[in-house]
Amino acid sequence: MGVSAPSQHDTDRKAVEELNDAYQKICIELKKVIVGQDKVIEELMTCIFSRGHALLVGVPGLAKTLLVSSLSQLLSLKFNRIQFTPDLMPSDITGTEVIAEDKATRERHFKFLQGPLFANILLADEINRTPPKTQAALLEAMQEKKVTIGGEDHLLEEPFFVLATQNPIEQEGTYPLPEAQLDRFMFNIMVDYPTDEEEFDIMQMVTSHEAAELNVVISQEQILRLQSIVKRVPVADDVLHYAKALSRHTRPKSDEAPDFIKRWLTWGAGPRASLNMVLAAKARAILHGQYHVSFDDIDAVAHPVLRHRIIPTFTAQSEGIQSDDVINKLLDSLKDYKYEAKR
Repeated sequence: MGVSAPSQHDTDRKAVEELNDAYQKICIELKKVIVGQDKVIEELMTCIFSRGHALLVGVPGLAKTLLVSSLSQLLSLKFNRIQFTPDLMPSDITGTEVIAEDKATRERHFKFLQGPLFANILLADEINRTPPKTQAALLEAMQEKKVTIGGEDHLLEEPFFVLATQNPIEQEGTYPLPEAQLDRFMFNIMVDYPTDEEEFDIMQMVTSHEAAELNVVISQEQILRLQSIVKRVPVADDVLHYAKALSRHTRPKSDEAPDFIKRWLTWGAGPRASLNMVLAAKARAILHGQYHVSFDDIDAVAHPVLRHRIIPTFTAQSEGIQSDDVINKLLDSLKDYKYEAKR
């Protein structure tokens, strides 16, 4: 008798185990250079395997750049960093055409020189410090995965991720991203201060040890293959309805919106939030070695998906209510929904 070929289910199961194993190894390697930030690392990995882009918000000095550059080494991907400034032009990041001369024929022709945008992982440092025209060029590339120069398309190499940073406390001389452009980012990741114990460990690590050597955990080809597995992760209808309910309940003019949403929000999340919650929950599930999406996976990605897609009212701001406070209350208000679905 011949040996039967492995089924699609067996292949997917193997891929889930492979990705979970890679995630554990990545976390171990990152601990050589990063102290704490477990939640940030999980959300970054979730975003990457969902083919999304992330906005990292945190004050300077929290190792955002070090985290992203270290992650690119572990994933064996080309990494570029752009420090955004008020005088940065679109061609400074996308690249430009120059006149080149053929030495043999002496004929001149246009040659495209790629900008720093042509990388697998692009760190856009302080994206709100550059004018809207340059921001728009970056966001167009994020969406289209290509750059158009002189009427010719130049495709970006897959995988392509933009991880942009913003400083939440310094707003003078900045160009805040409009809500429609913020919506292009799958996740808004909050990078917070370390705990007392973590800060002590950081001081010991940075002042006492030489730079650690990081080992490649996963190749570019593996990343592309595992990304394709994410969309095949099954999701029950009840979980889909729950993700949809979270988005719809943020819309203050909707009949479904609870009273606190009508009081605290001027605008809610659009359909892209529902889609991103489901995709991100699929990636999180397999990162943790699960073979289907649970309500807990949706809850875990609700904050980074929703926090930049809802706009608090002046009343909420005067009461000190932040986006995360609204999301917390929203999740609490839908506990009965999950309870009924599980019965």
